[in-house]
Amino acid sequence: MKIAYYMPFKPMGHKNPSGDLITGTEIHDYLAHRKHAISLVSKLRCRWIYYRPHKWFQLLRERYKLVKQFATDRPDLWLSYHSYYKAPDLLGASCCKKLHIPYVIFQGIYSTKRRKQYKTLPGFLLNREVLLSASHIFTNKKRDLINLKRILPEEKLTYIAPGIHPELFCFSEKARQQLRTLWQSDKKTVIMTAAMMRSGVKTEGLARVIEACATLIRRDLPIQLIIAGDGENRNALERIARDLIHGNVRFVGKIDRKEMHRYYSAADIFAFPGIEESLGMVYLEAQSCNLPVVAYQDWGGGEAVVHNETGLLSPASHTGSFTENIQQLILDTKLRNRLAGNGGSHVRHNHNLASNYNLIEQQLIAIVEEDKGNSFYGSPKL
Repeated sequence: MKIAYYMPFKPMGHKNPSGDLITGTEIHDYLAHRKHAISLVSKLRCRWIYYRPHKWFQLLRERYKLVKQFATDRPDLWLSYHSYYKAPDLLGASCCKKLHIPYVIFQGIYSTKRRKQYKTLPGFLLNREVLLSASHIFTNKKRDLINLKRILPEEKLTYIAPGIHPELFCFSEKARQQLRTLWQSDKKTVIMTAAMMRSGVKTEGLARVIEACATLIRRDLPIQLIIAGDGENRNALERIARDLIHGNVRFVGKIDRKEMHRYYSAADIFAFPGIEESLGMVYLEAQSCNLPVVAYQDWGGGEAVVHNETGLLSPASHTGSFTENIQQLILDTKLRNRLAGNGGSHVRHNHNLASNYNLIEQQLIAIVEEDKGNSFYGSPKL
């Protein structure tokens, strides 16, 4: 297949890493590895585009350029990663209309609560039109699947479970011994957390982990907290940790994803609430390394973790339960070992990126074949 690929929220190669950037890049790389002619067609960011007039001129220029470029050699389809109220995919929707090719979205999001606020209403309305124009939408969140069914027929929707490459996240006894010796944590339960330390829910989530550990230390539980990640709020988080759990925490900085398995292997529990977390790839990575997870059930934790099988989940409204679940895993080593043992097989059977993305590939092939079976191909309009 010849695929035009676009990421309207954050283009590939963006300097600020995130779960969305990883997922979008992995979709591209998977299809390229499968020998499809997939090309990045634009780096235009649509983030808050409806409040940035200069972006509209860029949008029109990009659309004209792409329609002209593909006028004589059209792609079989257009695939966009992510469209939601904050970054509606106006480029993909408009180009496909002019080129008369199938328009497919991975992770289209429809959230009706955004129409209740003046700030987000324009984005909600624009994104709704984008979603309605799609030939097919894939989603890796069950909550989004339910919401999308409110405006689209079921045959236009496919749920794809989030996935990773499990072979890149395997338990390493050697790394465990090396790091625990370095950290001098042999007699302590090591709790690990990881996130980019940017403003908002990421920092709030890390602060909650620190506060939970402070509570547990006051209960005389011997623990050590390992925090991976970096960002603008690192100094603020270090001050909080210094005040609450000084001497029982290590900030290890930003770790290359290829090295993360070593840190998961050295820990005993992975804890991160995941407030408004779309997926939380760290949950899958940790479980793949046989590390039990403690998280909120409301967002990404509920997608990736099986309660009482690979980790312990609790409602975000019960903030104290997050701390209690960490304590339970500290005290109950039998339960902790059982959850740890289930994590690796759970990820390999249900969240293997290669097998899950094969479903995307097959659906895309079917869409292209159906489109080619149509008797009429309209001419592109500049």
